[in-house]
Amino acid sequence: MNINNPILTITGSDSTSGSGVQADIKTISSLGGYAVSAITSITVQNTLGIQAFFDIPSEIVSGQIEAIINDMQPRVVKIGMIRSVDVLRSITDSLNKYKPEQIIYDPIVFSSLNDILMTGDVISLIKRWLLPLCSLVVIRKRDAEYFLGCEILNDDDKLMAVKSLLALGCKAVIMQEDILSQYSHGLGNSLSSAIATYLSKGVTMDEAINQAKSYINQQVVLSSDLTGRSSGLYNAFINEVIAHFRTNSDVCFYADCLNVSSRYLAQVTKRITGKSPKAIIDEYLIREIELQLTTTGKTVQELAYDFGFSSQAHFAKFFKKIEGQTPSQFRKNNN
Repeated sequence: MNINNPILTITGSDSTSGSGVQADIKTISSLGGYAVSAITSITVQNTLGIQAFFDIPSEIVSGQIEAIINDMQPRVVKIGMIRSVDVLRSITDSLNKYKPEQIIYDPIVFSSLNDILMTGDVISLIKRWLLPLCSLVVIRKRDAEYFLGCEILNDDDKLMAVKSLLALGCKAVIMQEDILSQYSHGLGNSLSSAIATYLSKGVTMDEAINQAKSYINQQVVLSSDLTGRSSGLYNAFINEVIAHFRTNSDVCFYADCLNVSSRYLAQVTKRITGKSPKAIIDEYLIREIELQLTTTGKTVQELAYDFGFSSQAHFAKFFKKIEGQTPSQFRKNNN
């Protein structure tokens, strides 16, 4: 978690945490990023739909953005719900002033229950003011149809829609359906957040999209109604990792806790995440070590002892193998 390289998400609040700023923070944090936010709208919402909105005044939205950018200087900005012309103007004025390196826009036209979330005049000005600033637009087919006033019935229609969006000035466009053959509430939102997070780590746009696709595919598996032992076993494994990763990184220990073989556990984690059990354990361990390095004054030797390493040298070797730098170098670069 690199608090010196945050991702700014500018979007609405979803009180169910299935979408909006809550889902952005969850995705960014799960991928080792550091999320900062500016909220554009607050919803009165539950799993049955949106009952009401409170749109944040534009001067408050602008104040949130400026406070974060002046202090923390995010290089990557992810934008979601924009419901008013005044808020749109505040956002684009800030983007033009501060010029972040990457701007990812996920147009939110319809809710998951087909509520229309923005008016035609806002869409018209988004096309003029915001799209020319965007590094990438991640859009659903139905939102693209509403944006462009056309039907997308086949691949040729889709290609024409992408070309029309590119002609408005954005550098790249992807249709969510090209990555998500099926998705539930929030997964589309998480796609753009994941791309933003990988971009903040310095990878190319193509690499960020591919890595985000892999992440979202994992979430589709985890959020689907899987039956059988695999999903339950995976969730139980994660619970055991959360409980014990600080002091035990032995895969056999976790397999014994779950009364399965190490080989079967590996088959399950590979199927669901594409990763080995050891890689998952190490990810949890590395994130916690990074947090301790950036937020505490403990010495590297003390941290090695706290996390159960036999020596400081072994601790440093483990950290460098994964992060490409020693714990001391990481602390210096992130303080």
